[in-house]
Amino acid sequence: MVHGIRVHAVGGPDCLKWEEIEVGAPGPGEVRIRQRAAGLNYIDVYHRTGLYPVALPAVIGMEGAGDVVALGEGVTSLAVGDRVAYGSVLGGYAEERLIPADRLVKLPGGITYETAAAMMLQGMTVRYLLRETYKVGPETVLLFHAAAGGVGLIACQWARALGATLIGTVSTDEKAELARANGATHVIVTSREDFVARVAEITGGKGCDVVYDSIGNDTYLGSLDCLRPRGMWVSFGNASGPVPPVDLKLLKGSLFATRPTLMAYVATHAELAENAADLFQMVESGAIKIVVNQTFPLKDAALAHEALEARRTTGSTVLTI
Repeated sequence: MVHGIRVHAVGGPDCLKWEEIEVGAPGPGEVRIRQRAAGLNYIDVYHRTGLYPVALPAVIGMEGAGDVVALGEGVTSLAVGDRVAYGSVLGGYAEERLIPADRLVKLPGGITYETAAAMMLQGMTVRYLLRETYKVGPETVLLFHAAAGGVGLIACQWARALGATLIGTVSTDEKAELARANGATHVIVTSREDFVARVAEITGGKGCDVVYDSIGNDTYLGSLDCLRPRGMWVSFGNASGPVPPVDLKLLKGSLFATRPTLMAYVATHAELAENAADLFQMVESGAIKIVVNQTFPLKDAALAHEALEARRTTGSTVLTI
């Protein structure tokens, strides 16, 4: 018997229960993996609170890395002992788990389990945001909210590698220093600065080509005001609560709005492999450094959730197994 974190009823961090779980043998097309690390992401909070409903009881967690220990019928792409990682399949808060083989990618030798667990969901998210949702290049001026978070710090580095101008928002001066160190061109401290006014000042009134908004309710109106005509608002998170129904008249200036998800961009194994390969190349080249600033034992996932929701974390957080 192995252990994992299971949710029986939605609620606060105290609903995360460390329990014995039964994993079983892999079915056709599946593998069983012994996990070495799991990633902490805001989508885990959404699953825990019921904002994004999942069938209960559930082992939450969307990101992890480990070793293949058993193969199901028909699996030929992997072998027992392979080091693997994933970033889009529920069930990561466990010592061992079953997972479809086509949702896994093999880890390059130079990337540790902890780094993989910190980068798969977050790094692949940045990859689709900057390379597919809106194709960022040297001429792009973008606003990225929560620039000192796990996704934000990767975005700062990737935007720098692309030659783009990234304006980041953060809540403290300490986080501002971190965002600048990772490549943010300009940083706005929202606890004492109006980000809409500062964006207008930084861009000479022209606005941004694209705004990446994972905050949600508290920022969406201001985000729209930061865009140039025909700019794009990318709403990919709800850290402050969900965005209410949007009146299309708010998209003044012929603005575009989208609500992307990672799963839609890695729906096939070919798409997953392409995204992951691009991410691995950026990390192995040194263009992107994955910053793991907090680690918690998996059994203490509730403490990790408390820290994340209280905005006490920077960079990525890993649950060690």
